[in-house]
Amino acid sequence: MEGIEHRFVNVNGINMHVAEKGNGPVILFIHGFPELWYSWRHQIAALSSHGFRAVAPDLRGYGDSDAPQSPDVYTCFHIVGDLIALLDAVAADQDKVFVVGHDWGAVMAWYLCLFRPDRVKALVNLSVTFNPRNPSRRPMQSMRAICGDDYYICRFQEFGEIEAEVEQIGTETVMREFLTYRNPGPLFLPKGKGFGRPVDAPISLPEWLPEEDLKYYVSKFEKTGFTGGFNYYRNIDRNWELVAPWTGTQIKVPVKFIVGDLDLTYNSFGAKDYVHKGGFQRDVPFLEEVVIMQGVGHFINQERPEEISKHIFDFFSKF
Repeated sequence: MEGIEHRFVNVNGINMHVAEKGNGPVILFIHGFPELWYSWRHQIAALSSHGFRAVAPDLRGYGDSDAPQSPDVYTCFHIVGDLIALLDAVAADQDKVFVVGHDWGAVMAWYLCLFRPDRVKALVNLSVTFNPRNPSRRPMQSMRAICGDDYYICRFQEFGEIEAEVEQIGTETVMREFLTYRNPGPLFLPKGKGFGRPVDAPISLPEWLPEEDLKYYVSKFEKTGFTGGFNYYRNIDRNWELVAPWTGTQIKVPVKFIVGDLDLTYNSFGAKDYVHKGGFQRDVPFLEEVVIMQGVGHFINQERPEEISKHIFDFFSKF
């Protein structure tokens, strides 16, 4: 991780850890669950070498950033508030920046574009499509109806319950299970049964995730626990309430979207139809390109780092 500078920035009432490298137009990298700034290590190196300034924070609740325990301070307004304050601090000379998001980072990038399109030059989002607000039904109600209570997002709702299970399984095993998940469909975590196999069952790591990288993740999550990450999920319905004024609002920034064909998000809740049958383009009118990568799972920016870095570079170079 040569040449990456680390610092803490006081934003929106918390201390946020930020990794930075390079000079030039800023690219804000927003990670997902259960990840860190470190998930962007390959892109930071690649894009900074191409004349961009890569800025990758640990989001609120993760890594070396502050991790308040209460779910109440993890709404989309809190997270986007953190990101705007971060941009004010590290990119004060740039009215607009480039943004790249993955997983929950992609969700927050969509919110960022919804609330503050004036700050975003262009967006590359990975894995998670825009999710237009359905005013007639709460999202958790829909998820329970379709997938049942064992669906992982439903299991994350109860404060303390999933934390206790995770503690029993152990941080390293939990990280191995999440990062190696490749089933193209919903993830289920039946109560008391963990990931459905013995806790001591060996889990081999894919080529793209060396033991040393896994150890970095484990060291950080052992320190913070997973509550910060779970709290994003615990605000799904709350966010639905808060964004009521934006019902029907389109995303009005240039967008490139990339997903793996084995990604659980691409294979759940009608995402494929939404992407390919006009819904996505309707809600994101400046969607310029959709890339479906074959044989790739959820952690796409780590599994295919060179291709993802090239996609980002090619798209942002147009601006």
